[in-house]
Amino acid sequence: MLMKKMITVCLLAVAAITANAQKFALIDMDYILKNIPAYERANEQLNQSSKKWQAEVEAINAEAQTLYKNYQNEVVFLSQEQKKAKQEAIMNKEKEASELKKKYFGPEGELFKKREALMTPIQEEIYNAVKEISDLRGYSLVLDRASDTGIIFGSPKIDISNEVLSKLGYSN
Repeated sequence: MLMKKMITVCLLAVAAITANAQKFALIDMDYILKNIPAYERANEQLNQSSKKWQAEVEAINAEAQTLYKNYQNEVVFLSQEQKKAKQEAIMNKEKEASELKKKYFGPEGELFKKREALMTPIQEEIYNAVKEISDLRGYSLVLDRASDTGIIFGSPKIDISNEVLSKLGYSN
């Protein structure tokens, strides 16, 4: 029942767009990005940084695990003060790993900042190319078939991905 309603709404939306004689087009953002060398280089830089930072976090976690294992082996021989000091050292090391992970991979972390710095110029360049083509051809709407928008079928006739790549200086 819900699926029928969704299909009906989609058909009505398409009918409304068509009724107003508005033109629309599709792009495949994945296809476009895969054909831009700068995007591939940026992705490689992000992967390298991510691996390096992950190794740093894992090294500190390993240190915390080693401290904990040593503590477990020595606990019967330690005084209360020594136990407390070792427990604090373990907790501090775990906290250090957690803070480093947040610094690198958190919502405003280094990976986010680096991704934004590397990807935003590429995305803006693509957007500007799509906008220019849309203005030139009179498109009112350009959808990305690669995103999760529910496009079931899109005619290759209205796919302007190669035109966007040409506008950006990449021929395919």
